[in-house]
Amino acid sequence: MNIRETDLPGIGKKFELTTDHDEKVVIIIHDDGRREVYHYDQKDAEESISSVSFTDSEARKIASILGGMTYKPKALENIDIALDDLIIEWYKIGTDAPIIGKTIGEVGMRHHYKINVIGILRKNQIKQLNPGVDTVFQAGDTVVASGERADLNRAYKELFVKESGA
Repeated sequence: MNIRETDLPGIGKKFELTTDHDEKVVIIIHDDGRREVYHYDQKDAEESISSVSFTDSEARKIASILGGMTYKPKALENIDIALDDLIIEWYKIGTDAPIIGKTIGEVGMRHHYKINVIGILRKNQIKQLNPGVDTVFQAGDTVVASGERADLNRAYKELFVKESGA
């Protein structure tokens, strides 16, 4: 994907995206928080064929959907997203995981493991974004964590997998 960013003085910013399939989308973010999205005709890159406007709140909800916070396709369950050294990983808590019943603070996710829990998706479909240190891990939760690969791997082995012989 190719993205071109342009300042729009007095208005905001314009992002022009060309997808890998040569589709053109323009997103304008207004200084007041509104977003406008325009989709262009593939045969005529100057002809907008559809548009939609979102409030700041609506745009953030859509971003979480597109970013996979509300649903993660089965094909992507084991793929991590790398941003330089930052990895975002999804871990499902099994029924025998050592982390069950403990809080984020008790486990010491930041202090002992150097990772951040950025979201928890409960098995009842309730999501907690940026959960606090007093949040208790439950069997069936999907934990969204960020950190470096080695730290995430260590946390996974020590917290999310039943110890051998236990």
